[in-house]
Amino acid sequence: MTSGIRSLLGPPARAEAPGEAGLAALLEALPSGAALLDAGGSLLRANPALRAMLGPAVPIRPGTDALSLVDPATRESVGAWLEAPVPPPLEAALVAEEGRGPIPVLLRLVPLPDGTRALLAEDLSERTRRREEAEADGRLRAIGGLAGGIAHDVNNLLSIILGATDAAILATPAAREELRPAQDAAARGAALVRRLLAFARCQHLEPRVLDLDEAVSAATPMLRSLLGPAIALEIRPGALGRRVRVDPVQLDQVLLNLAANARNAMGGAGALTVATDTALALREEPGYPDPLPPGRWAVLEVTDTGPGIPPDILPRIVEPFFTTRAAEGGTGLGLATVHGIVRQSGGALRIESRPGLTRFRIHLPRHEGEPESSPSPEPASTATSGRHILLVDDEAPLRRLAAVALERAGHQVTQAEDGDTALEMIEDGLRPAALVSDITMPGLDGVALARATRAILPHMPVVLVSGYAEAALGQEMGREGVVFLPKPYRPAQLVALVSRLPERLGA
Repeated sequence: MTSGIRSLLGPPARAEAPGEAGLAALLEALPSGAALLDAGGSLLRANPALRAMLGPAVPIRPGTDALSLVDPATRESVGAWLEAPVPPPLEAALVAEEGRGPIPVLLRLVPLPDGTRALLAEDLSERTRRREEAEADGRLRAIGGLAGGIAHDVNNLLSIILGATDAAILATPAAREELRPAQDAAARGAALVRRLLAFARCQHLEPRVLDLDEAVSAATPMLRSLLGPAIALEIRPGALGRRVRVDPVQLDQVLLNLAANARNAMGGAGALTVATDTALALREEPGYPDPLPPGRWAVLEVTDTGPGIPPDILPRIVEPFFTTRAAEGGTGLGLATVHGIVRQSGGALRIESRPGLTRFRIHLPRHEGEPESSPSPEPASTATSGRHILLVDDEAPLRRLAAVALERAGHQVTQAEDGDTALEMIEDGLRPAALVSDITMPGLDGVALARATRAILPHMPVVLVSGYAEAALGQEMGREGVVFLPKPYRPAQLVALVSRLPERLGA
């Protein structure tokens, strides 16, 4: 760019400086921000691109000190840079109007024959945003891996607690009330793990095609109950029958989290509006926390009349574990969970806030398929009792609890502590009627075990169990007739699921 400017302005050796009109026309035509400076660093002229970059609230007039346009954090370095005879390009930041952060720019300084200098400012906002997104995605992947490991181990422990308390209640019904606190605590722990997986975008989703207006209408009674009588709830359907493909349970979770967040922000009194709409993006549109890619979108919008989110807090509100309500028991996972669900569903979240209004605008990809009704429960098979089950789990206490529950239901159970041992049993001639296996195990994992077993026994039903569903989802095992059971589970849930398995696939 510098060489191009020099060629346009003419070589420095020319005796005649460019005329004022020609220089003004040159500055006006430049697509990047540009200004003409005198020898002392004051502005003589600025082009429209620079004015648009800074915004109308930042004064640019002849005589303005160029350093006043520079963000205070980089002002000292830019001042020294301006004094250099032929300074190299410099990354810095310019001030912006209120409500916007500093503008990252690449500055170039071109000396002109008459002693003035052309200051060129290339806006690096898009490059910076993409770099920050890449860094955030890297952090998210690391958090997701950590969350997955935590989920696996914690869900194993919660499954053991739930299974042991259920067994104790079955043996001693009078102990039910004494054991209820332990069961409630395990249920709360399971909910917390699901939220961890949600913001890490690796929870198990069961998407269906829904009419967005109908889905919001169905959630209205739940929202009214959550908000209470002092908060007015208004529903504005405007999606015109547009459909989206999302997990209906997770969509309800998004609405509940946003409604609870609004209720807390409004102090229990105010108005909440849930609206739907459509949107068409012809090109990527910037926004926080997500840019909006080109495409056709159905829009879910939740707006409250609270005090608004302070500008210094707004950039952090979807960060996991960031909360302004720690003293009231806030975990900082509510909005992080919303963001994770939206992104995992292929959507984009946009947030705007000012005093008296906070709006969460969720864009979901439009789907042209017909709405799908909730799947009907499969009828239990009448010929599944007494089957031989190969049960594989590296968590010994959980494996024993599951085996006891299956045996009480009349099944024969062969246990294996890992996938390699289970496959050796199959290769040595074991012929179970069904395989129940954890996914995450040392050595051969559950997905690989299922495929290796199917190569030998192609019609055998398989149940894969995990508290961390990403491995199963990534392999699309559901298309291969594999049933997924999320942890933590109660032994009775496993028994009920096994009872619904067919005798053999394809029969």
